[in-house]
Amino acid sequence: MSIVIFALLLAAGFGFFIWNVRLVRQNILLGIDVDRTDHLPERFKVMTLIALGQKKMFKRPVPALLHLVIYASFCITQIELIEIFVDGLIGSHRIFRPSLGGFYTFMISLIEVLSLLTFFVTIAFLWRRNILKVPRLSMKELAGWAKTDANLILIFELLLITFIFMMNGADEVLYRRGLSHAENLGDGSFGFAVSSFLGPKLFGGMSEHGLHIVERIGWWGHICMVFTFMNYLPYSKHFHILLAFPNTFYSNLWPKGRFTNLASVTKEVQLMMDPNADPFAAAPEGTDAAPSRFGARDVNDLTWKNLLDAYTCTECGRCTANCPANITGKLLSPRKIMMDTRDRLVEYGNNIRQHGKDYDDGKSLLSYITEEEIWACTSCNACTEACPVNIDPLSIIIDLRRYLVMEESKMPVELTGMLTNIENNGAPWQFSQADRINWRDE
Repeated sequence: MSIVIFALLLAAGFGFFIWNVRLVRQNILLGIDVDRTDHLPERFKVMTLIALGQKKMFKRPVPALLHLVIYASFCITQIELIEIFVDGLIGSHRIFRPSLGGFYTFMISLIEVLSLLTFFVTIAFLWRRNILKVPRLSMKELAGWAKTDANLILIFELLLITFIFMMNGADEVLYRRGLSHAENLGDGSFGFAVSSFLGPKLFGGMSEHGLHIVERIGWWGHICMVFTFMNYLPYSKHFHILLAFPNTFYSNLWPKGRFTNLASVTKEVQLMMDPNADPFAAAPEGTDAAPSRFGARDVNDLTWKNLLDAYTCTECGRCTANCPANITGKLLSPRKIMMDTRDRLVEYGNNIRQHGKDYDDGKSLLSYITEEEIWACTSCNACTEACPVNIDPLSIIIDLRRYLVMEESKMPVELTGMLTNIENNGAPWQFSQADRINWRDE
């Protein structure tokens, strides 16, 4: 019966996860296509250094070391899951121990040491968020669900670690008494680094029946938390655990000061600057149609990479903490830009699935992000430089600005005069073309 229950749990866990990932993929592909498949060696290098090596995290050494402990524990613990899956499907217990011997003891011991460190690091993260209230983790955009989400995932980690030590600790005591599921694997002790000491102290006085109950609660609790954690990820900021790798691989490799140009506008300017061009000539066959929109009004006007950025955002706040506009009291928070983009994308994707692609709910991305936020940006790229997973909030801000200026003719009054002068005089100043060079004659 336990095998059947485990198989059903396994199928349901992975099935629901795949279903959620498919929805996320559908949402991301609502964005405009952009080619990020060039310079493959450089892209693999960036992914290795930034996602796997966490290079940018170490600009803040203390939180980086704490995060590294959790990251290493998460990666190495996946090895133990392979054995749990096999044991669950065939009804065995610690099936790899006889064949791996001392290496098995070493690996489980390493997992236990990392798990114990992770337990204390998780407590530290909860303390930083809720007691110390680190400024970048206590800003107003994190109020409500965002704060709950961050705390919930940390509580999940504590429960997961607790179940690991319940399983290993009770099993250690049973094994020493010759009563374990693994009683045929040798005599004495498993010898795991933590549970060989922790198990007897916590569970040494329990009866055989009580120990079996604790061990089974630990085993089933562990795997249930794994499936809970896995299926919670697509609804959480912690989806960056998986998306950090593709997001850094598809990073923008251009110099950070380089902006994109709208192809349609560039083509028109080139025609205007070409003295041989006939302005009355018919457009050649195959010419691309006029763009449906200048800039971005809603999430479907952004690129798929912008939307991948939104799902990858860790909400760590490094972008906002380094934003000069935010530091000086402006409304702009690059983290909020990414959170708002993700929230609108989820809403937009759900509307399409429920009502069809032509459904209009009367909202847009500008229903979430105000014009004041957009124009507060100095375009300095501090946010993109600070992000540990190479997210680019600036590209979203620029596209929203383009829409406001080119389609809505909306801009701060301070810019109106400058743009009028550029249009009329070819310069930001209110001088005629003939007067612009007068300084030379002086």
